[in-house]
Amino acid sequence: MKKILLIILPLFLSGFLFSQKKYPAQKPKPIPKFNYQEEFKKISDEVFLHGMAYDNLGELTKGIGARFSATPGYAKATEWAEKKLKEAGAENVWKQEVKVPVWVRGKESLQIKTSSGDWKNVRMLSFGNSEGTKGKDLVADILLVNTAQELVNLTTAQVKDKIIFVNYMIDPTIINTTDSYLIAAKSKLLSASVIGKKGAKALIIRSLTTASDDIPHAKMIYYEPDDKARIPALTIGVRSADELEKLLKTQTVKAKINMTAELKGETINHNIIGEIPGKKDSKIILIGAQLDSWDFAEGAHDDGAGVAQCIEILRTFKALGYDNNHTLRVVLYANSENGGQGRDMYEAQAKKKDEKHIFALGTDAGGYSPRGFSLDMSPQRRKLIFEWKNYFLPYGVYDFGQTDAIQDIAPLKKLSIPLAELVVDTQRYFDYHHSEKDTFDKVSKRELLLGAVVMTQMIFMIDKNW
Repeated sequence: MKKILLIILPLFLSGFLFSQKKYPAQKPKPIPKFNYQEEFKKISDEVFLHGMAYDNLGELTKGIGARFSATPGYAKATEWAEKKLKEAGAENVWKQEVKVPVWVRGKESLQIKTSSGDWKNVRMLSFGNSEGTKGKDLVADILLVNTAQELVNLTTAQVKDKIIFVNYMIDPTIINTTDSYLIAAKSKLLSASVIGKKGAKALIIRSLTTASDDIPHAKMIYYEPDDKARIPALTIGVRSADELEKLLKTQTVKAKINMTAELKGETINHNIIGEIPGKKDSKIILIGAQLDSWDFAEGAHDDGAGVAQCIEILRTFKALGYDNNHTLRVVLYANSENGGQGRDMYEAQAKKKDEKHIFALGTDAGGYSPRGFSLDMSPQRRKLIFEWKNYFLPYGVYDFGQTDAIQDIAPLKKLSIPLAELVVDTQRYFDYHHSEKDTFDKVSKRELLLGAVVMTQMIFMIDKNW
């Protein structure tokens, strides 16, 4: 009997164990993936059918208008922005204090005269943060300079007590107008400090614009801390610049400058911040634009369009009922035009609070048709975004090859945060940039909304995949 049991028992047990292998544990059900083409279409439909970006831009530009740092216009813009972020669905909205310069343009004039003529008025704009002439006439001969090498070759004796006219134009052969603008803007020829140290009395430059009219386009001037004399700096339109160059090639020309522009210390403005907290974690996806404009401009493309688009992203997420994994935070920066204190303050506070940002998207190139995203991040991160290119192609977005994010999000690079910038068709942007022509009527509703669409799509992809 024992022998029989010894034979049968192993067979029984092996059969039992074998039978157990027929019923393996069930695998967990796979998590369903998004159909990104469908989600992109939902976003596009929502923005084009119900988007508020164009209406909001009209309120900001026509209802408030110019919103230069340290002015009542900027204070009104901050109140407006708080209200609009709340209406869009931001659950947390707050102000972040920023110290900004108080620069007052005041009265300004430029006249020129040849040896045989009378004084002639020329349209001009003082550079932002420029010193003035204290309301007194500054009269001197004009010296023409076209290139940096010409300036290097000039002796101090040749420059001393002259008003230097730099007729340096944006290179029209460079197709990307942003590139051509930045090359010109970074030239030492446009530095009041460089010219002032050679003894010049003032600086006049040709406006950095692709337009062919006579509207002056503003720019901010920088002085070196060790400058003994901070000379006045101003800009004139391209037609006046061409005429002045012709005169200077044949005769002596004097200029009479009178500017009351001056810095009057500092005051407090605010970055305006609104966010939808993340449902999964508190990691931050930042969307940023500048809230201020020049003191004479509506700032529709620069950067009212970006402000309206950033607010629209939050509204669209709420309208579609998306549960964002990470915190979506809109930052509307103060003092971008004449100092950049808003962006520096935000970066400093983010570092101090040790806030974890996983991505930042900026927009400051106008409300034109979107063409791509410039990706300032590691090759590994860039590769992840490259894989999404085909989702964006139906919306006209194809350019992912640029690598600079130069707007107000730029300081966040110091915190190793991946940065991206909306790339648009900029062929018309510098016709209006920093001029009185940057008005609401220059913005296409269709193009503005399409920019909001693709920015929302990008934020959606980051939120669901990073």
